[in-house]
Amino acid sequence: MSTTTTTSYINLDGYNLSIQDLVNIGYNGYKVRITPEVETIIIKGREVIDNILASNKVVYGINTGFGLFSDVTIPNDQIKLLQENLIRSHSSGVGTPLTPARTRMLFALRINVLAKGYSGISLETVQRAINILNADCLPLIPEKGTVGASGDLAPLAHLAQGLMGEGPMLDCSTGLVGNAGDILAAHKLQPIDLKAKEGLALINGTQLISSLGSEALQRSKVLAETADIIAAITLEVLKGTVVAFHPAIHEARPHTGQKAVAAFMRSLLHNEEQGGFRSEISESHRDCGRVQDSYTLRCIPQVHGVVRDTITFVEGILTTELNSATDNPMVFTSMNTTMSGGNFHGEYPAKVLDYLAIAVHELSSISERRVERLVNHHLSGLPAFLVKEGGLNSGYMIAHCTAAALVSENKTLCHPASVDSLSTSAAKEDHVSMGGWSARKALMVVDNVENVLAIELLANIQALDFLRPHKTTEPLEAVYRLVRSKVSFMERDRFLQPDIEAVNKLITSGQVLNVVKACLSKKE
Repeated sequence: MSTTTTTSYINLDGYNLSIQDLVNIGYNGYKVRITPEVETIIIKGREVIDNILASNKVVYGINTGFGLFSDVTIPNDQIKLLQENLIRSHSSGVGTPLTPARTRMLFALRINVLAKGYSGISLETVQRAINILNADCLPLIPEKGTVGASGDLAPLAHLAQGLMGEGPMLDCSTGLVGNAGDILAAHKLQPIDLKAKEGLALINGTQLISSLGSEALQRSKVLAETADIIAAITLEVLKGTVVAFHPAIHEARPHTGQKAVAAFMRSLLHNEEQGGFRSEISESHRDCGRVQDSYTLRCIPQVHGVVRDTITFVEGILTTELNSATDNPMVFTSMNTTMSGGNFHGEYPAKVLDYLAIAVHELSSISERRVERLVNHHLSGLPAFLVKEGGLNSGYMIAHCTAAALVSENKTLCHPASVDSLSTSAAKEDHVSMGGWSARKALMVVDNVENVLAIELLANIQALDFLRPHKTTEPLEAVYRLVRSKVSFMERDRFLQPDIEAVNKLITSGQVLNVVKACLSKKE
């Protein structure tokens, strides 16, 4: 995902934010705003808090301490300090700061939650936060430190601290990091001035888990379809059969994802039905006598299919989470009251992101086995390690080792984070989700899968050259041309890392998927 500049806006109302919207805010420079209707909702929510203060009632999070200190009543003249102390003490994260794109996603998602009106935050505070985000003044938010219990407290506290004009902040217009107060002043922006409950309103929620998880999901959607394309090229160069993708087989086991993958594979490969694409490679071994292929070729719909179904399931959960009120206490304007609950708990996004990591990893697991078949001349019938003058040249020998290393790494990363729980806050928060780690390692798994698929694509395009003058189908030839526009045929050993990186960019940018879809659309 590459960052671009645009003047497009996303309306945040707490109900309609999509994963693609969030990615556009993070990576494509979209700005955010709220409508007059949302402003009214926020104002009404704040009135509930002001009424409670005027009545001198003791209500958690408004005029009490937090967690174990929830029974400690705070005098009215110290309520502002209470909120500021909450933010400062909770800004306890460690590790590498989130990237600017990921910070924008987290920031926008928190504003979207505030827009629902359940937080009791003032309109002035929300508007100042929007102005700071749109000016690309981004607090530095360490990636580690959340257990996903009362939400992502530490990361969101670092966000709120920057909005207060304290702590380090990145000025994206200059690329420099400085004191938040100085950067806001340079942009003529007002820092937020915390009122009762507002500190708590800024940090209760699952926005780190959900924003990072949204990126992992969006990248996984691209990978799922691209993996089918890459697998189709490998099947071609290994002279596999398309029989295993016949619709009758998949109607007999009608999982949605499996059927979709089989149909996509049929659209890419040699198809003698009217309107299908022709493959000279497929026709060249029509009478070879091979009955069936190895599982890594024959079972592509079954393995890739469940990844698609998992992505669909996870997308539903995450989309709900993006548009959910995750505060505590929650403000209910219709009842003019607040209630304490547990919507901040990160179990929902934590569980599905563990599931996503396990599923998307399988794309790399089966891909690495296909790479083995490509480089192993006993299995492929192609030159060993896909290079001329083997021995003098090693070809893709160690590129395959890299793929194997990444797949092995994923096996550890796929251990679910959300099966763990450590009691925190003096046993007040005695069950937690560990969702921050679920999200972070899901992204790490996706990174590895992208590189493994890049290695397979490099290898099968190299193999395709050894089968010339025969050509494959037009969609797959389009991929060949795209790859060869960035990476030349490897006549002899050379520095391979740049090749892997170049093909990785073709995959992650969606270019591989786009050239194929362009070919398919011409047939429609």
